[in-house]
Amino acid sequence: MKSTQYSEKTLDHFRNPRNVGTLEGDDVAVGRVGNPVCGDIMEMYIRVRDDRIADIAFQTFGCGSAVATSSMTTELVKGMTLDEALAVTRRDVADALDGLPPIKMHCSNLAADALHDAIKNYRSGRKLEPMSAEEIAGAGTGCGVPAVAVIEGIGDYEGRGVYTAVTDVTQLADKRVLIVDKGVASARLALELTKVTPRVVFLTELDALGLPEDLATQVKRSDVKVLFQSRLAAVRGEGEVEKALIHDLDEDNDYELFVDAVVLLEP
Repeated sequence: MKSTQYSEKTLDHFRNPRNVGTLEGDDVAVGRVGNPVCGDIMEMYIRVRDDRIADIAFQTFGCGSAVATSSMTTELVKGMTLDEALAVTRRDVADALDGLPPIKMHCSNLAADALHDAIKNYRSGRKLEPMSAEEIAGAGTGCGVPAVAVIEGIGDYEGRGVYTAVTDVTQLADKRVLIVDKGVASARLALELTKVTPRVVFLTELDALGLPEDLATQVKRSDVKVLFQSRLAAVRGEGEVEKALIHDLDEDNDYELFVDAVVLLEP
């Protein structure tokens, strides 16, 4: 049993999404769908050659399930004929991910619909321009923050409070440490850090700990503070890390957290 209803495949595609981005060219079509209830918006880009999907990419504004379903859809249909891709359903995507939580089946599993929209737009010659985060925010559909986004300032603080690896936890002794959820390794590091500092925050965009049950139980019983449905938006400070800007995906607002170190383990 897992501590969450998210499958390992779903978590993998959420944490390591494939084919993120946009495509350009006369042989590219864009499909777009959105759910006004939960604010998820998917954009699917297809490059068509000889009636097949030669390349595909996506932008998703929404939750972890929205990212995972979009990522899996791109892997499923690349190389398919347009008719074959039109036959791919939401259920096919969910099955390929080894299932989705029931609440996410209709709220966030829209990637196949975006794909179908792209194919229909290609065949009709309809051209859509990519939406920006600002346009989505202005439309009032969700947080307006890309689910797969560059963290503002992250590159400016490498070696000055931002860590992509931690080989010796004592280097973070007594520091306020924010660890971004990158799976099992980051959770284990959070637990290890509690031996040298009482201030460890584990940040996850999910609404549950996407970890094996025994590890999730250890985290819950530890001194690690878990922030659910939260995204790291920016790192700030004068010369070194002093604050992290957190976006609350549930409440759709931002707040600052005082930290001395931010850890984003590399895959």
